[in-house]
Amino acid sequence: MTEAILVITHFPEYNKAQTLAESLVEKQLAACINIFGPCTSIYRWQDNVETDSEIPVFIKTHSKHFQQVEALINSIHPYELPEVITVPIIGGSDTYLQWIFKATT
Repeated sequence: MTEAILVITHFPEYNKAQTLAESLVEKQLAACINIFGPCTSIYRWQDNVETDSEIPVFIKTHSKHFQQVEALINSIHPYELPEVITVPIIGGSDTYLQWIFKATT
């Protein structure tokens, strides 16, 4: 098991996702961020079923940075309750995982 994590979030607009990505990499809080094309999200919010187009964002970082990553997501995100999910990276290429740690030092 490693201490690398994948943080997943979604934004309603590409430019906000890109702002987040650039800020996290610049501050060395993330090694790499993938911004995907729009997807359809269907969810329940305040007793209503909602359907929206969103931009998925995958953030590769070290677990020690999670609180700072979450705080930055919350400061940029327009939603009242943005999705912030952490998935532990339990394996992978040793050289890639070492790169994550080096890039976020």
